[in-house]
Parts: sequence; C-alpha cells; structure tokens
Amino acid sequence: MCILSFCLESPSFAPQSLHTHEPISQIFEEARARVLASLISTFRDFALAEDVLQDAFIAALEHWPAEGLPHNPPAWLLTTARHKAIDRLRRDKRWLSEMDELERLPFPNAYHLETDLDAHTFPDERLKLILTCCHPTLAEDAQIALTLRTLGGLSTEEIARAYLMPVPAMAQRLVRAQRKIRDAGIPYEVPTANRLGERMAAVLAVVYLIFNEGYEAAFGQSLMRNDLCGEAIRLGRLLMQLVETESSNATLQLFRPEVMGLLALMLLHDSRRNARADATGGLVLLNDQDRTQWDTAQIAEGTTLLEQALQLRRPGPYQIQAAISAVHAEAMQAQQTDWLQIAQLYGELAKYLPTPVVQLNRAVATAFADGPLAGLMLLDQLGLDKALANYHLFHAARADLLRRLNLREEAAGEYRQALGLCQNEAEQHYLRKRLGEVVGGEGRLGDIRSQISD
Repeated sequence: MCILSFCLESPSFAPQSLHTHEPISQIFEEARARVLASLISTFRDFALAEDVLQDAFIAALEHWPAEGLPHNPPAWLLTTARHKAIDRLRRDKRWLSEMDELERLPFPNAYHLETDLDAHTFPDERLKLILTCCHPTLAEDAQIALTLRTLGGLSTEEIARAYLMPVPAMAQRLVRAQRKIRDAGIPYEVPTANRLGERMAAVLAVVYLIFNEGYEAAFGQSLMRNDLCGEAIRLGRLLMQLVETESSNATLQLFRPEVMGLLALMLLHDSRRNARADATGGLVLLNDQDRTQWDTAQIAEGTTLLEQALQLRRPGPYQIQAAISAVHAEAMQAQQTDWLQIAQLYGELAKYLPTPVVQLNRAVATAFADGPLAGLMLLDQLGLDKALANYHLFHAARADLLRRLNLREEAAGEYRQALGLCQNEAEQHYLRKRLGEVVGGEGRLGDIRSQISD
C-alpha cells in the first residue's frame, strides 16, 4: 500500500426509484461475481459466461424498471443467463452431444428462490473458482490476472494498472489464459488437499490485489470501493479456515503465517476507513486523519493476528506490510509515528518484493524519517522516474516532496503529470487543489542541489 494513498470512503448507496438505472447497476455489481462463478462452473467457458451475464444485465435494464425488482435478483440474473447460454449453445454444433444434459439442469425460480443462490451457497463456489483460475498449468501472473477479472470483477484497465502494464497487453494475457483453461479441459473443482499448497501463493496475491483495488480505486468518483475491501477480507477469513481445517497438510501449513499476515494487513488498513474523508467527502491524508475514528476492534484483531504469525518465525511480505500498518496504528498522534522503523521495514520488504512501488514507498517513508530532500534524492537514486513514468502516485509523491521543499515550480509540473495520468475523480480533485497551492511559486531543485554540493 502506498503511504501517500489517495483513498477515501465510498458514499453510501441510497435506494432510488427504478426509473433510473443506478440501483440496477448496484445490484449487478454486488451479484456479478457470484453469478459468474456459477455460470463458469456449469458451462466451463469464461467468454460464454461473461457474455450471457451481460445479456442478462441488459434484460434486467429492460424489464425491472417496468415490472419491479424480482424477489431474488441474483437468481433472476442466473436463470436468465442460463437460458441465454443454452440458446447460444443450441446454435453451436460442438455442444449438440451435451444439450440433453444441459437441458436437464435445474433452473431456480426467478422470483422466489431462497436457497440455491443465498449467501451460504456462494462462498464455496467462489473459492472453487479462485482455485480453478490459480491452476499451476498457467503462469502465476496469468492465474492472478484471470481471477481478478473473473471473480474480483475488476476491469482489464484496473488489472493493467495493478501490474503497471499497457491495457492491450493485459487483454491479450487474459484471453490466452481463458483459452488455455478451456482447451486443456482444466476441471472446475477444488483440488485435493495435497495439491492446495501449489496454488496458495497465487490465491494470496489475488486476495491482496482485490483488496488493494478496493482501497485505492483506479476509476470512478470514490477513492475507495468498500465492496471489494469487504470481499477480500471475507476471502481472507475463508483462507484462514482452510489452513486451520487442513492442519495435517504440511505444505499448506507453510503458508499459515502469510495467510495470517494478509488478513492482519487488510484489517489494519480497513480500520482507517471512516477517517479517510472529511464531512464534504474530501480526501484526508494519513497524517491528518482523526485517529479516534479508526476502528479499534479491527486494529486489535489485526495486531493479534500479526503477533501470532510472527511467532511462527517464517516472515514474508504480507507480514512485513502488516507490521508497517501496525506501526501506524500504534501512534495515537501522527507526530508519534516511528518513520525510521517504517523505512527499515520497507527495506526488508524490498528483499522479498524488489518492485518499483515498494521502493517508492521506502523513499516516502525515508522522507518522513529524514526529511523531504533525503526522500527525493533516494527517489532519483533508484531511477524510479523511468520504471514508474506512467504511475500517477509516483508523480504525486514526488510533487509532495517538492512542495515541502518549497520548490513550487517543479512541484507544479509533477502535479500536472499526476493529473494527466489519474483517472479517479476524487484524486483529481485533491491534485488540482495541491496544484493551485503551488502555482506561481518560486524555487528550483537544481539551485538547492548545487548549494548542497558546494
């Protein structure tokens, strides 16, 4: 998680008349992953499942405003999508031999089903699909990307942002992964216990990235998607149950500390949710947050999980990130934050994850520990300007350091670059505000560096 995170709480959904499409869109987003998991499990074709679910959503837009919401909207969507899938497959000769079996599939009552598609059925189905997507025959990055697209409901653009790669390249990667699963006939089933361990690294990465996209939403008006954060935490708890249930599985138990660390990380970050926006919905940075609004129950649970994980003496990147978040949680006031320890922890994290974003966070922590010039010089020393040229948070972080050095002209240039790359409206509002504060100022970075060298 970037220290200079520009995330705030999403506004609560207010029920509206069905004369507009907003409530239908909200229902669709909440049900999408659950319904899609069931469709893929039934028809074993990602592209088909996504297409017919979109068809069902269009049908909902046509029927629900006039007829009213069905008793069980997810069941309605699933039933409609199944019918549309079978209609398509009837026209495909490859499926003729299986049509009789498909026709006999039980269809839930569109308006009155209360058992087949309730909240108690889907968790297992979703975990099943995660484990299917994270099949070891796929490259790990393809496993993660496919699962984010299918279960996480993330767009190709959002996934490309997470990987810091061009959107067309990510789209091609997703298509190849879907085809490989289809053509190889990879079974849609939870692997046997002795095969779980080989998929856990990718599964943990998927849950982490779902949470990260919720915590730092790439697009839209809100800086935080609480639905994704909540789903990631729920999946983290399911993974905790899995490693506890399979206590005799030695390979799986190797992942126990990191499962605990990931859940602790998510809880500690999510504990700040209510303090991340002011009364008008404006962004409140970490150092300016009212810490009395932090969720002490989540902090306590996350801290306890982290302590238990560390006692197992098998450190990993999720535990280290949770430890960084715990250091923040320990400080009752921002000025009490132990930034030196945080910078050191980022140094340890870089040994596991030597990525440009981790190095960016390390430089920002160094700036808080040793001053903005030290952080800025570290950024330049690491050469992150090339690796993160299209990452708006890099430019936003650099702009903030320049602003703190009163180098307003260069700060303005960085804020403009950040604005050009940012696609989240709330972040854009914050960046424009900062840009307005520095425009017209004086001071150049070269002048200060020359004075230091002299």
